[in-house]
Amino acid sequence: MRHSDISAHWWWADGKFGFGPGGGRRRGGRPWWADAMGERPQRAERGGVRYLVLEAIEAQPRHGYEIIQHIEQRARSSYRPSPGVIYPTLQMLEELGHANVVDRDGRKAYAITDAGREDLSKNRDAVDEFYARSGEDADESYTEDLGELMKFVMRVMKTVKIGMHRGRVSPATLRTIREALEEALKKIEDALDTRSR
Repeated sequence: MRHSDISAHWWWADGKFGFGPGGGRRRGGRPWWADAMGERPQRAERGGVRYLVLEAIEAQPRHGYEIIQHIEQRARSSYRPSPGVIYPTLQMLEELGHANVVDRDGRKAYAITDAGREDLSKNRDAVDEFYARSGEDADESYTEDLGELMKFVMRVMKTVKIGMHRGRVSPATLRTIREALEEALKKIEDALDTRSR
């Protein structure tokens, strides 16, 4: 395999695994390895965002961006609603009479109405459950441990990549690497099977 052919196979690693300019960083505070693991970001169920918004403006009027920040902070960065979700939701709540627009420091902010409080009260359990789930998914010790594991996996991939770039890869080398990884994979599978029993 030519060096140029080998290099072509690494295009996917540049963005996803932090080898390229992007560094594998993701918006919304998600761990850098989350997309590499195929983890989907936490999302509010369809229609449930309205209750998260009502909860965000329950204590005080907030601007749209402040609502996004409030939800993200309460979800411990596992969910960050986009402006394309928040602003149509605010418009819907205004049309329903569950929120109204107020002036705050010369800017448009949203405040909850009595009808909005009543709606939120009926659906408080859904809000609490959503944030409780977010807390479990974003447990700091679990995130840190898994992050360290992913760093080690990335070191393996980076080592192979460097070897390829330096022309130190031969069919025999690839076989040795594959055998080592197959042995490691078997141990990992055994460990996971043991923990699931």
